[in-house]
Amino acid sequence: MKRIITPLMILLLFAGGCQENSRSRGTQVELTDEALLDTVQRRTFNYFWEGAEPVSGMARERYHVDGHYPENDKNVITSGGSGFGILALISGMERGYITRAEGYVRMEQIVGFLEKADQFHGAFPHWWYGETGRAKAFSPRDDGGDLVETAFLVQALLALHQYYVDGTQPEQELAARIDTLWREVEWNWYCNGQEVLYWHWSPRYGWEMNFPVRGYNECLIMYILAAPSPTYAITPEVYHKGWAQNGAIVAPHTVENIPLQLRYQGTEAGPLFWAHYSFLALDPRGLQDRYANYFDEMRNLTRINRAYCIRNPKGYKGYGADCWGLTASYSVNGYAAHAPLETEDQGVISPTAALSSLVYTPEESMAVMRHLYAREDQLFGPYGLYDAFSDTDHWYPQRYLAIDQGPIAVMIENYRSGLLWKLFMSHPDVQRGLKKLEFHTHS
Repeated sequence: MKRIITPLMILLLFAGGCQENSRSRGTQVELTDEALLDTVQRRTFNYFWEGAEPVSGMARERYHVDGHYPENDKNVITSGGSGFGILALISGMERGYITRAEGYVRMEQIVGFLEKADQFHGAFPHWWYGETGRAKAFSPRDDGGDLVETAFLVQALLALHQYYVDGTQPEQELAARIDTLWREVEWNWYCNGQEVLYWHWSPRYGWEMNFPVRGYNECLIMYILAAPSPTYAITPEVYHKGWAQNGAIVAPHTVENIPLQLRYQGTEAGPLFWAHYSFLALDPRGLQDRYANYFDEMRNLTRINRAYCIRNPKGYKGYGADCWGLTASYSVNGYAAHAPLETEDQGVISPTAALSSLVYTPEESMAVMRHLYAREDQLFGPYGLYDAFSDTDHWYPQRYLAIDQGPIAVMIENYRSGLLWKLFMSHPDVQRGLKKLEFHTHS
């Protein structure tokens, strides 16, 4: 029988910020599922609250506990990761981790930064320098607009708009400023004259990155936002001919004896962030168009990931029913998009993979959460579970990435209350866009 945790006990757990780590494993209290969810969500939320870059209020791309950063980039901030952070902050206000007043101050700081920071035809870069708002190149030619990362940020801004639109006078005024940022994104310009959206544009290199975005991958949300823009909307043909490739996105196949409906960009099954990033605010439950039922598809992608790790064809140490999850994260030799394929599996477990899949596989993901939390001295730090680890290589870096921490906090909240889904889906433009692209929803 699990020991029931009282509110006072939870308060004591968090007193001083890190007291959980001071407990020996022999005396560790076994948390109920609800208390464990709150423990992980609260600590991960703090990546975006306490760990934010101080000038912009935005999310740092990375945080290394040892203080050693590549290229001295401690204050480099990320647009997509900051979008995930905005969603996490909304949930923190609702959970009482911070007050609504404290949250408003931070959100006003973030919106004020975005109003002045570098934009490229209304789109944001992947990275900025937090102190100045100037773009930092993500790669040699990727120094301008990144439409995918912009979409990850805009989905959060629209959810925030709905959170504030009927609030106090200052909150309503902030919602109006968010609406202006939304209207400034020139989605159709990023078609580059074609019937498809392009990922990048640079003021120095133009379209040289040459990356038309076709499905299926993590970018569905970009098309769903581009369709209903009040000012720069794409036509439905851009979605159906570009993203869906005139129907070629449908390619039924089976992986680990589990069916998939969609084409996964030349691979059998992608990393699990493909099941997360578009659905942090977009509610996948009952979401369907002519190509797929997206909840069923993403649940099966998650089940494939788990089944592969249980089969463990490469014999890595630690893999199993309570320790699975392959996605893009830090890796033993840098950074990698780990996936449930032998060619893409390096023996690295990324906690965000299973934990952010909680909405698809609740029992299976909770088993992973409980297993990892039991190893808190090794895997759990000031901002939640560390980004990745390998038992095979005895590799346990104390590092975080915003794009991995954000989905954990956000999907835990969606599992607990559906809050962030409800906010985003309530936006009139979102509903109009889904209808325009012939999506059906559960509501």
